[in-house]
Amino acid sequence: MRIIFMGTPEFAVPALRALHAAGHDVVCVYTQPPRPAGRGKKLSPSPVQIEAERLGLPVRSPVSLRNGEAQAEFAALQADVAVVAAYGLILPQAVLDAPKHGCLNIHASLLPRWRGAAPIHRAVMAGDAETGVTIMQMEAGLDTGPMLHKVVVEIEHQTTGELTTRLADLGASAMVSVLSNLGAFPPVPQDESKACYAPKIDKAEARLDWNESASDLKLKVQGLAPYPGAWFEFNAQRIRVLDCVDCLPYGLPQSAKPGTVFRLHDGIPAIACGSEYLLPMIVQRAGKAEMPVMQMLRGLDIPQGTVLT
Repeated sequence: MRIIFMGTPEFAVPALRALHAAGHDVVCVYTQPPRPAGRGKKLSPSPVQIEAERLGLPVRSPVSLRNGEAQAEFAALQADVAVVAAYGLILPQAVLDAPKHGCLNIHASLLPRWRGAAPIHRAVMAGDAETGVTIMQMEAGLDTGPMLHKVVVEIEHQTTGELTTRLADLGASAMVSVLSNLGAFPPVPQDESKACYAPKIDKAEARLDWNESASDLKLKVQGLAPYPGAWFEFNAQRIRVLDCVDCLPYGLPQSAKPGTVFRLHDGIPAIACGSEYLLPMIVQRAGKAEMPVMQMLRGLDIPQGTVLT
């Protein structure tokens, strides 16, 4: 098939690679323009652009698809289908209608649950038992189009980072399967009564509130790892927690003022929460690499009795 591929982050790379390997004619790759990155704020191409160039595919990076010229260029490609994976731009109706079979999206949730920008983060943070990928026919609404295919996976104890890698590979395979025989995947409307939304993660939302239960805070840690990372402050320094344990350690009171730091016999800090305790295991200070918490404490001690806010 003649395919236009539209994607930007690492999540979309396996799909581009799989479609190319399956022998489809990827006539053009659309991706977000290069963005400033790193300390020097040097313009860096997206992961999809890097992969497209490695495969020798033409790349376009329009700032918008709302103008007539951009839409005419898109239509002139005469694609059979456009495959979209975390592209990052709204597709106007003229773009949605241009390919013969429209635009198909790889969405990282079991629609209609978790429509929107951060479906993997939200599923993990909510404590969902399962998630997956949905191949859907795109329409003007936000992830509202009919569904062609779903793949279900258990979340278990995975972080958002681990789950993103897994779902990217599953989404790539699912899209190749759908395109191998489009007629075998009839569209199924979404049940609007079961819809919920996954808004973009705000960095302030990632702050750990010790009044919450330790189990809820552990889900936040898993859901926000590796980025943006759940965090707390100590001595005006922001400390990201990338892995943790929630429990009631032997010898500690069943309840204590939320935010109070206890030190276990091996030195590991146990932080009192609304219920039980959170034990940070892997942490990261600003400008530093991630490290075991005991390594951090050798340079930034958090004494027993400290009350974190």
